[in-house]
Amino acid sequence: MLAGAGAIEGRSLGQIAWRRLRRDKVAIAGGVVVVVLVLVALLAPIIVKYFGTPPDQYNPGAVDPNLQTPLGHFGGISLSHPLGVEPQTGRDLFSRILYGAQISLLIASLATVVSVVIGVFFGIVAGYFGGWVDTLISRAMDIFLAFPLLIFAIALGAVVQQKAFGLTGNTLHISVLVFIIGFFNWPYMGRIIRGQALSLREREYVDAARSLGARPGYILFRELLPNLLAPILVYATLLIPTNILFEAALSFLGVGIHPPTPSWGAMLAQATIWYQVDPEYLVVPGLAIFITVLAFNLFGDGLRDALDPRGR
Repeated sequence: MLAGAGAIEGRSLGQIAWRRLRRDKVAIAGGVVVVVLVLVALLAPIIVKYFGTPPDQYNPGAVDPNLQTPLGHFGGISLSHPLGVEPQTGRDLFSRILYGAQISLLIASLATVVSVVIGVFFGIVAGYFGGWVDTLISRAMDIFLAFPLLIFAIALGAVVQQKAFGLTGNTLHISVLVFIIGFFNWPYMGRIIRGQALSLREREYVDAARSLGARPGYILFRELLPNLLAPILVYATLLIPTNILFEAALSFLGVGIHPPTPSWGAMLAQATIWYQVDPEYLVVPGLAIFITVLAFNLFGDGLRDALDPRGR
């Protein structure tokens, strides 16, 4: 070694991926927006305490008594109501958007966890064992993918209204949405993990584990699963915005979260009645959905490129 030369430090795969991700300014911007959205949703009660009014508080003085439209310009935007107010009720849009973010992110995250757990389990089992096990699970995936999910969701959401399975109110509605979105979307994750497991099962470390007498369960969850964390993380990040859109669509159709609980999809449905006289009421929840979905997609794409640069 040359005199004065320092020791060469190796970099872990995580450090290498982070260096790639840092160079992607668009992905970093998307990640920052995602973090801000999560913090805003978690801190919504504190933020609303100092800005705006409670989401269910009616403010009749903020709307025209005859036309029922917000007083002032741009939907009633003011210091007291940073994003304006709802027509007819005068409820603060800023606080309803924040509380709506709680609902959207909660449902999308829980549904993603359900899809990931089921999809990873069946995908890794199908990819490793192959044969009739792979055939059976693959056909089950095809059935789920062909299932008319939207129609089923509308029917189930319309049937389950007040009380079911020992649950009532928002707990029931959130549980139903998480079940519908998460349980019927697992084949997307399952197919990806199955394809990865098919290639990983031929690696040397898997053969070494078999030769040492390792059981299939050990190989699946101690050898294969740690090497699948990167694609799981990437596609889970990309699945969240899809679930946000699906939840918003169900709420828009009236079978998601029920009033008076704020929901971006329900706000859009109500805004369609007023868009000609108060377009700002339509723009605000629409922008909230657009920015959230775009941020998650940009961050997910950047994360995929950072963790798997050969996939570009």
